[in-house]
Amino acid sequence: MNTSRAALACALCAGLASPAPAREAADAGARAATRDCRTVETRPPEAPEQEPAFPGQTRACAVDSHVAFEVIVLAKGLEHPWAVEPLPDGALLVTERPGRMRVVAPPGEPGPPIENLPEVDAGGQGGLLDVALGPGFASDRVIYWSYTEARDGGNATTVARGVLSPDRRRLEDVRVVFRAQPAYDGHMHFGSRLDFGPDGMLYATLGERSDAPMRPQAQQLESHMGKTIRVRPDGSAAPDNPFVDREGARPEIWSLGHRNVQAAAFDESGRYWQVEHGARGGDELNLVEKGKNYGWPIAAYGEEYTGVAIPGAVTARPGSEQPVYYWDPVIAPSGAQFYTGDAFPAWRGNLFVGGLVATGLVRLELEGSRVTGEEHLLLDRGRRVRDVRQGPDGALYLVTDHGDGELWKIAPRR
Repeated sequence: MNTSRAALACALCAGLASPAPAREAADAGARAATRDCRTVETRPPEAPEQEPAFPGQTRACAVDSHVAFEVIVLAKGLEHPWAVEPLPDGALLVTERPGRMRVVAPPGEPGPPIENLPEVDAGGQGGLLDVALGPGFASDRVIYWSYTEARDGGNATTVARGVLSPDRRRLEDVRVVFRAQPAYDGHMHFGSRLDFGPDGMLYATLGERSDAPMRPQAQQLESHMGKTIRVRPDGSAAPDNPFVDREGARPEIWSLGHRNVQAAAFDESGRYWQVEHGARGGDELNLVEKGKNYGWPIAAYGEEYTGVAIPGAVTARPGSEQPVYYWDPVIAPSGAQFYTGDAFPAWRGNLFVGGLVATGLVRLELEGSRVTGEEHLLLDRGRRVRDVRQGPDGALYLVTDHGDGELWKIAPRR
């Protein structure tokens, strides 16, 4: 560990432990151990020498909600769609990674690309990424989106806002509200999920850009890389962020030690959850809280894609949070939604996560802050699920990440 990271780890050790969630984990794990339990995942782990920190941290019992649903294909021919955002009247905003955003109105015909989007630096994992309605959308029609922006020295994630015109064909008053720093010449790990919290603040996830020289920045407060940021709707740092008064720290930072988060959601209690792309055998579900350190790259499960150990990493390190849950092998998570609707009462309170490698929709049952059951849906379709959102009708809406990507509606079976 270099000096700056060591100092940071020591500074964050005090007060960042989570004894209550650990007790909940042990209790939930003990309950699972007392009953017959089959798991969704039956393959051997990629890192068999690693042990979970508590019972139930991985390979929870498989569950079946016995919910009857149908999949309605609303649109086809979308080019690598990245996000879907339901509008209050039932129409849907969809982004396509090459740089297009469209409105899909019932019964599902995609509209033309919305005009006046800034140019994106599309390539690799970069391009036009997430989209979210502003907190006052019903009255001001303001939306927010994230994208890869070309910069001097490379590129980085940028967040912009604009007003959707009444005819939904163009954006007006477009302005950038946040630019991640520093730029880097690469095409991986942009993070980029956007969520407005119950506090009215905008939370955005930022990857550490993957390459070995950039990884240490996930532990460095002078960089936005590998962080969650929390800003006001105008892009200024929230005044009660944890590091606003620390010299040299980026004031927008809310949490650190992330690898590449493309799935995040608030639950009904206002808690903020992230599902993070780990290395091979190290995808994580984290309950993300103010100022906490989630470990990457010095604390992580899994191994490098080459099969060797992650340099300098251990599965548990003082000052770093344990994941609530992890997957080995991975699901490659993208998109997350806590279900709160009336269309599927049996699913209320469940967390849905898109699976790219899992090629389906992952449903998690939780008790407190622990996973107690896991189900994989839509596996028969064999499609990479990039995003999942709940609509005002209680249906779930998904986009699949392919060159001929689709928009699906998951509705009760008629």
